[in-house]
Amino acid sequence: MLVKFETKSYATITMFGDVAVALIKLMGHSGSVPGALLAEDVPAALERLKTAVAEHPSAPLDPESSAQRKSGEESQHVSLAHRALPLIELLTAAAADEENVMWDY
Repeated sequence: MLVKFETKSYATITMFGDVAVALIKLMGHSGSVPGALLAEDVPAALERLKTAVAEHPSAPLDPESSAQRKSGEESQHVSLAHRALPLIELLTAAAADEENVMWDY
């Protein structure tokens, strides 16, 4: 599943569903898809996401597959800081322009 984040202030961002839901929860939202933030709620969500990233920037945000667990295979991970960057930029633009943010499949 893919999740698209949209606002009038920034290009649409598409993320893998599990990554998107994790970031949505870090913003302080329930994690439901579809969902939205009203313009007045965007700055607080942005701040919560930035705080989470600052606390654990190198935390992996890629779930380990069951095949990798069984084989003991070590995989490369993408950090929370890298995964969150596009969404932080989108939220920053939306906050600056006082625009809503929506996400959907």
